[in-house]
Amino acid sequence: MRVFPAWARHLGLGEAVIKGLDFPLHADPAAYREAVAFIKADPLSLGALVTTHKIDLFKACRDLFDEIDPLAAAMDETSCLSKRQGRLVCHAKDPITSGLALDAFLPPDHFAQTGAELLSIGAGGSTIAIVWALTRLERGANRPSRITVSDRDPERLAEIRRLHAALPPGVPIHYVLAETPVTNDALVGGLKPGSLTVNATGLGKDAPGSPLTEAARFPNGGIAWDLNYRGDLVFLDQARAQADASDLQVENGWVYFIHGWTRVIAEVFAIDIPTAGPDFDAISRIADDLGKAA
Repeated sequence: MRVFPAWARHLGLGEAVIKGLDFPLHADPAAYREAVAFIKADPLSLGALVTTHKIDLFKACRDLFDEIDPLAAAMDETSCLSKRQGRLVCHAKDPITSGLALDAFLPPDHFAQTGAELLSIGAGGSTIAIVWALTRLERGANRPSRITVSDRDPERLAEIRRLHAALPPGVPIHYVLAETPVTNDALVGGLKPGSLTVNATGLGKDAPGSPLTEAARFPNGGIAWDLNYRGDLVFLDQARAQADASDLQVENGWVYFIHGWTRVIAEVFAIDIPTAGPDFDAISRIADDLGKAA
């Protein structure tokens, strides 16, 4: 909420302002519908960025969208709403932004060189997007040798399994019901060296804590990625405590946040925002400076 006005000035968006709508986790579908109907009808509302509620909002409001982009239709979620010629368009930007974020920190040809796996803890929209980004056929051999998705909700696991049925073949995907963090500890401990572990649960931001206990041991030479960048970052603390001893690369969600917002702003305002280079770095510095000043 602090960053957008500075970005708007930097990008020349004129009098554009941001208004927040806050919902509890898994809110009443009627609340999502009311918000989307307002955006659709209000001539001053140009669009929206959807954060935690991507799947729930899509399910509640699908009939309100005039157009659904192919990724949103494939993944049953929306992270962006925009308007084109009076039509409300639903977009899924996370598959694109997660790929941009991954490419920013993964070593070149990491999976092809190491045979590493992916463990994504949490079966929500972010994991759907990350798995899509890492299993595309155009990545060739640079795909995880195995993917494991864990979640404490069996319905979420069933839903993500259904969505993954349309993914390209060649990467085995396993689904594990993790009713307690101890199960996730065992999954992390069984990963091959170099593997990527992702905290996609929201724990640390939407709710306190971590999907792991202090007993979890990350694989040697691996990468730990917490999609959070602010809040009670227990998962990041757990990973950083093992960074030196296990040669562990630890990443937070900052770059993911920047790509997530800039792709939506570019779509809503129909402008070009680069995904790398000096202009992108300037946008990131604006947000970073405001964060440090807070």
